[in-house]
Amino acid sequence: MVQVAVCGPASATPAELAHARRVGELLAARGATVLCGGGGGVMAAVAAGARAHHGLVIAVRPDDGTAPGPVADASATVLTNLGQARNAVLVWSGDAVIAVGGSWGTLSEVALAMRRGGVPVVALGGWRVVDATGASVAGPHHVDTPEEAVSAALSGDGDSGPARRA
Repeated sequence: MVQVAVCGPASATPAELAHARRVGELLAARGATVLCGGGGGVMAAVAAGARAHHGLVIAVRPDDGTAPGPVADASATVLTNLGQARNAVLVWSGDAVIAVGGSWGTLSEVALAMRRGGVPVVALGGWRVVDATGASVAGPHHVDTPEEAVSAALSGDGDSGPARRA
């Protein structure tokens, strides 16, 4: 089963929340396991979308389980007690990574996924990285819709090859 890590800000815009929910729905419909950070915002929206379509959602939490706010729609929760270092666990567990929107945490997840290599990394809104001259730096595959994001992640159009799990 393919696992797709979906990243995004806890303080998300209404558009980001709608996109995240749709990404979750589409991933569940395609039989992918959704991995998320286990918090609010994009994380909660993608989980709700996937679970509404009978999908499997694994929340990779940064805490020890005593903090309030775990995602209600998670099928299972992994407590890392690693703080923001859990971002590495999340992106290393996915066969593909989709970032919806942007925050500093989301940027770190995208950077870690790009450094990992070998997996599609897709950005739906959010960060675009440029060099000192303003030219785009090679990075995630930027898309405009949830449908394009899921298609790129699962087909391998996200720069680093197709999502596969043995």
